[in-house]
Amino acid sequence: MTLMTGDEKHGLSATSTLDVLWVLYDQVLRVSPDTVDDPGRDRFLLSKGHGPAAYYAVLAAKGFFPESWLTDFGSAASRLGYHPDRTLIPGVEIASGSLGHGLPLGVGLAHGLIARGFAAPRVYVLVGDAELDEGSNSEAIVYAGAVGLPNLTVVAVDNRSSSYGWGPGGIEAHFAVSGWSAVRVSGRDHAALASAFRATSAGASSGSAGGPQLVVATVEGKG
Repeated sequence: MTLMTGDEKHGLSATSTLDVLWVLYDQVLRVSPDTVDDPGRDRFLLSKGHGPAAYYAVLAAKGFFPESWLTDFGSAASRLGYHPDRTLIPGVEIASGSLGHGLPLGVGLAHGLIARGFAAPRVYVLVGDAELDEGSNSEAIVYAGAVGLPNLTVVAVDNRSSSYGWGPGGIEAHFAVSGWSAVRVSGRDHAALASAFRATSAGASSGSAGGPQLVVATVEGKG
């Protein structure tokens, strides 16, 4: 990440996601540079697309594109813009950064995979707690819970950035009332994150979890 400069105002937004991203790509996601076009791959959607430096750093570390791209971050000619562009960056599934779009897209993608007969691939969507203030997310949460999407996992990075707060029960209560299973872990604890992700995947595969899953990753420091 130190190779990328010029977007310091979104530095906390990037670093708050770093551990979650690393655990997903290092231990959980079934996708690699060789399988970015495989219909059977897992899909990861970075809805929290402001400050994507951590995302780019992890993709480079995992070989999706050369590390040399990082030093050109944000320049006029760079593939690595201040918001990710799926047409320019290998491994990126959606162009993101416009708040409130990633989760609805993830719901549609999870639904589409099931409709096409792909039972194994999972869809992971990373959102920020402040982003969940957008009404489009509330609609997506209610719909996904109502139809039951066992192949969908949302990761909500909670660094207390929401303008309105979540009241009793936190973010997980907001999802649970719509039929989601939910768990909260430290967003810096790699073992806890990996365990939570594996539990949601295993539960969905076994049929014990009939709907979508939420993992809330608590991180100190707003961004």
